[in-house]
Amino acid sequence: KALAYVWYKKFSEILRNIGENEGGIDKFSRGYETFGIHRCADGGLYCKEWAPGAEGVFLTGDFNGWNPFSYPYKKLDYGKWELYIPPKLDKSVLVPHGSKVKVVITSKSGEILYRISPWAKYVTREVGNVNYDWIHWDPEYPYKFKHSRPKKPRSLRIYESHVGISSHEGKIASYKHFTCNVLPRIKGLGYNCIQMMAIMEHAYYASFGYQVTSFFAASSRYGTPEDLKELVDTAHSMGIIVLLDVVHSHASKNSEDGLNMFDGTDSCFFHSGPRGTHNVWDSKLFAYSNWEVLRFLLSNIRWWLEEYCFDGFRFDGVTSMLYHDHGVGKSFSGDYSEYFGLHVDEDALVYLMLANHLVHTLYPDSITIAEDVSGMPALCSPILQGGGGFDYRLAMAIPDKWIQLLKEYKDEDWNMGNIVYTLTNRRYLEKCIAYAESHDQALVGDKSLAFWLMDAEMYTNMSVLAPFTPVIDRGIQLHKMIRLITHTLGGEGYLNFMGNEFGHPEWLDFPRKGNDESYHYARRQFHLTDDDLLRYKFLNNFDRDMNRLEERCGWLSAPQAHVSEKHEGNKIIAFERAGLLFIFNFHPSKSYTDYRVGTALPGKFKIVLDSDAAEYGGHHRLDHNTDFFSEPFGHNGRPNSLLVYIPNRVALVLQNVDLPN
Repeated sequence: KALAYVWYKKFSEILRNIGENEGGIDKFSRGYETFGIHRCADGGLYCKEWAPGAEGVFLTGDFNGWNPFSYPYKKLDYGKWELYIPPKLDKSVLVPHGSKVKVVITSKSGEILYRISPWAKYVTREVGNVNYDWIHWDPEYPYKFKHSRPKKPRSLRIYESHVGISSHEGKIASYKHFTCNVLPRIKGLGYNCIQMMAIMEHAYYASFGYQVTSFFAASSRYGTPEDLKELVDTAHSMGIIVLLDVVHSHASKNSEDGLNMFDGTDSCFFHSGPRGTHNVWDSKLFAYSNWEVLRFLLSNIRWWLEEYCFDGFRFDGVTSMLYHDHGVGKSFSGDYSEYFGLHVDEDALVYLMLANHLVHTLYPDSITIAEDVSGMPALCSPILQGGGGFDYRLAMAIPDKWIQLLKEYKDEDWNMGNIVYTLTNRRYLEKCIAYAESHDQALVGDKSLAFWLMDAEMYTNMSVLAPFTPVIDRGIQLHKMIRLITHTLGGEGYLNFMGNEFGHPEWLDFPRKGNDESYHYARRQFHLTDDDLLRYKFLNNFDRDMNRLEERCGWLSAPQAHVSEKHEGNKIIAFERAGLLFIFNFHPSKSYTDYRVGTALPGKFKIVLDSDAAEYGGHHRLDHNTDFFSEPFGHNGRPNSLLVYIPNRVALVLQNVDLPN
């Protein structure tokens, strides 16, 4: 509590200093309105940069025949530089929309450096070129949003997405393609939130967007900024909120087209010396205590909220930010000494508090999610309580548990108690996003759950005309059960990586030298679910109906489940949440007739979801017209119980029909 108070005190001091010196965080976070290049009312251009280590700053480009020194900036206090370029005689701007520009930096050592402004809104790379070009983006008719932001959903069902791989073709897909072809699928599957990966511009496609080079630029490899705005607007029209995967934990070490060495020094945006380098990621680390770095990062947060109407963020690499050793090689046990002490980077933590304060002040319905593997206490607690201010954290132990079970244990050796412990091991009132797998598990070097379960047989036995082999049968049944128990027991939100809902075959690998720049594995084969002769449709149907049932019953927004049974011998897990009774039989061969399950509720129950149903690739062993009546016969600590037939490898959801909807 004492350290939480220290953090809150430091946060309050910085917020007060921002108020006293900048007129408040509202004004402070509008840096993008003056930094970079801006058209003035008189047709002139106002340009501004922060380059404290520079000897001189100039603007060059197509507009002046690339003369490096004809347009010098004026030096201001605190390392800032500004330039005003008057309009042409006809009052038109000298630097038109779509023209190439560069900032020229003369360093104190005499070097002449050509740089892209950190505030650049659009950068592109021509075919055959190594580096990106800064394109002045100022369209005459910018995109106008037509739809308001959807209200904050009661339950969060996230579809983790990457625009570039969203086509089945071996190429980089576009914003337009995603808008027209993928958004309707997401809506149809019952997801109400999209988490957009790899949007902030990154020179290296295979970095999955995690080596950002231009923080204010939407990636041009998928289309224009206006195309991305249309994507977000269209999602909003469908009632889907859109989160940005924001990377403020580190930056690309590129200098020609990144932030590194912008002013000719290694200490502009980043820590100087070894502290400024992440040795594992081979990237640069921000100096969060620096005033102008805070302005840059907080303005970047606001930019994506205001300019593109994103509804919040998933903050990447939070663990790396929280600790001076970045959590590298550490196995966090949960002991509080691991979270509090001099090894915590207070500057980074306070920045995250400031970012969350800004987001929720500007848009109270916005959502922020922390990707933290360490389990830092209070990260999702309110800032006023000394917490980090996040709405959710990712439950990162859950996918690791499923992979461990599939890799190391026979089905009959799965420990029901350990599964339940992993799915329910979260702090009270700190909301978690549960997921069975994300993009991490799909990447080359790992396997998706479907591939762990079915492996090579996915190439030969996924046709409904082929025999239902033991491998495919087991894979399809467990795939559904794993996802349903994760969805219903694992958190207060749910996440799925695109394509994994239907057991996308193969892994994910971006074009790189190691695979001869191939796009074969950098795609999502959605058409597989549209083929009635393939079994992928069964998994897709189950995922859809699982989400639709959650929308109707709201277990993600309900209190944590009451687990009444975790029977090791029978391989049964039973629990109640949101007025529903969930029963999972993980036994590979044993089915149970008249199996007694405890419940808090008296009355009549009906099956509302059955993983064994034919439309989900099951064996259709249950009659959905059956009524199940609970009786006042206490069982497993519940006042009532009922008898149910539960086949092997089946998940059942029962609803008390005597209760009002």
